[in-house]
Amino acid sequence: MNYRTYSRSQAVLMVVAAFTLLVGGGTFTYVAVRHSLPAPLELSLGPQAAQAATPAASGLRHVRLTAPDRTQVLDDKGKIVAIMTDGSRTVHLVGKKRTFTEPRFTKAKLHTEFWVRLAPRKWRAGAEEEKWFVDWFAKARKDRSPDILALSMEYTYLGQPKRDEQGRQYSGDAAFGPLSDTDPDGRAENSDFYDYLGVTWTFPDKEERPDPAHILSLDCSGFLRMVYGYRAGYPLLGTNNAGPGLPRRATAMASVGPGALLMPNTGKRARELDRLLPGDLLFFNAGPIQGANIEHSGIYLGVDDRGHHRFISSRTTANGPTMGDLGGESILDGTGYWALRFRTARRL
Repeated sequence: MNYRTYSRSQAVLMVVAAFTLLVGGGTFTYVAVRHSLPAPLELSLGPQAAQAATPAASGLRHVRLTAPDRTQVLDDKGKIVAIMTDGSRTVHLVGKKRTFTEPRFTKAKLHTEFWVRLAPRKWRAGAEEEKWFVDWFAKARKDRSPDILALSMEYTYLGQPKRDEQGRQYSGDAAFGPLSDTDPDGRAENSDFYDYLGVTWTFPDKEERPDPAHILSLDCSGFLRMVYGYRAGYPLLGTNNAGPGLPRRATAMASVGPGALLMPNTGKRARELDRLLPGDLLFFNAGPIQGANIEHSGIYLGVDDRGHHRFISSRTTANGPTMGDLGGESILDGTGYWALRFRTARRL
């Protein structure tokens, strides 16, 4: 059932702005309406390894952590500056505070100081002294262009359309898929980023053509591929095989996908929430039979103002990407639908 009174494109025209940038106090706020900003919550960063911090030439210090193996960058006051995870290109930078909200589907607000970006290479211990990282890190710390979290919010309800020089829409409110009489949820899947764009795409392992009925639509894994792949530049595959890129389906991303595996898929609820950082890929068993099967994926956002581990994903009930609670609370803790079905996570 489609719970939206208007079409997603009509709804966009009825809103003055779905993205408000507040600069007072050095804080960015991504909202449909203005909200007050409570104090940000700290995220658990996992246990520290028994290793001394290493001084860096820049005045920053580096300390090695475990579960997962990673390097944490600290300033001269001991404040976290960045986190790089072994085997992953994702870098978590600490910057200006931001607030993400989606008032139509949840009253929760997500406050974060993390900016999630992709480094040009996978991280490994000791890379902080290598020129490629030193040069990239200096630029990344000053970068205020949309990061992974901001990009993910561009496709939620009332997201403002953005177009390229050819007039093709590449951002803005996305549907999950067209109405379908055969799909049990009422909307068809198989909406990848090239369907949203309406363009033919050549992958290293195959070529795909868009389905006209799926234009401006993104299913759960298509949403991840749009944000991390088309927008952020992470390599993509056209199949579900292991390879140098993000596979097409959620089940393949979870089992043979790239990046650092944060927790094993045991077929039971994953409880290692302290290992997560914003931007991590989450995988769920959303089928009728509980177990290790993966049928849904999302992006972890962090701890919201109510103390819950919140994520964003594209799903049928909300007809597209949402951090809201229509069709099940978008949280990993508690006893809700998605919390009980959370199985594993990766950091690209």
